[in-house]
Amino acid sequence: MKRLRLPFMSMIAAIVILAVAGCAKPAETKTAAPAGQTPAASSQAAPSNPAGEKAKLKVGISAGVEEDIWKKVKEVAAKDNLEIEIVTFNDYIQPNKALADGQLDANAFQHEPYLNQFKADNKLDIVKLANTLNFPIGLYSKKIKNVSEIKEGDELGLPNDPTNGARALILFERAGLIKLKEGVGVKATVRDIVDNPKKLKFKELEAPFIPKALPDLTAAVINTNYAVDNGFVPTKDAIFIEPKDSPWVNLIAVRTADKDKPVFQRLVKAYHSDEVKKFVVDKYGSFIVPSW
Repeated sequence: MKRLRLPFMSMIAAIVILAVAGCAKPAETKTAAPAGQTPAASSQAAPSNPAGEKAKLKVGISAGVEEDIWKKVKEVAAKDNLEIEIVTFNDYIQPNKALADGQLDANAFQHEPYLNQFKADNKLDIVKLANTLNFPIGLYSKKIKNVSEIKEGDELGLPNDPTNGARALILFERAGLIKLKEGVGVKATVRDIVDNPKKLKFKELEAPFIPKALPDLTAAVINTNYAVDNGFVPTKDAIFIEPKDSPWVNLIAVRTADKDKPVFQRLVKAYHSDEVKKFVVDKYGSFIVPSW
């Protein structure tokens, strides 16, 4: 398994137009190309190999819990003569940029609202290929055991990217802590809070760093992959959690020009296999839901 390293963090900062980042170790920053290697041009075409022919795809994923799942996908794909090279990232910015730039053939780390917002903001020509998993997010705390213990003036943390921030606000509303402007849905921001009876404060943070900031907050919404990677068991440790039928389903994304190539149908076939579904249900069934 390969981890990418980017020397140009200043560029990453420049493209982050999120408000203040469905789910990794914040101490290490990943990069978009291996040291000494020139990134591939965005026009580089992915292979179009038909069924049975030997082929290889490079897929970017989030570090943490999904690594084990993709190892299983890789194992299944190999039976179809499809080699998958897994590249891990510790943030939600680089995988889409690396895909658009041709450094990856596909990525799998985000839900559709995030993809749609990110590609619109950054003018990227990438699209959804297929559904993967649903990671219901939860509200966690080091200080309290129940949402009812949240007091007037307490500070709550949430991801600072638009879609996961909206998802967190919807969770706060479901927990009875706030009320959002009617109809805002997945575009909700803290400015759309129309009722905040406990005068709660909201701290927007990059998603990978929220677990480390948790001791300084009353509670915070943490994406499931980061929660698991920091030792939490969502069904046990979350003081409030999304229902398992939450609409925030993760997906595989590819460049638009590649979406109909046969090799990607082989990738989907491997991911949507009975072997992968059984692996997910047996190992993570309490907090990850296969969505195919």
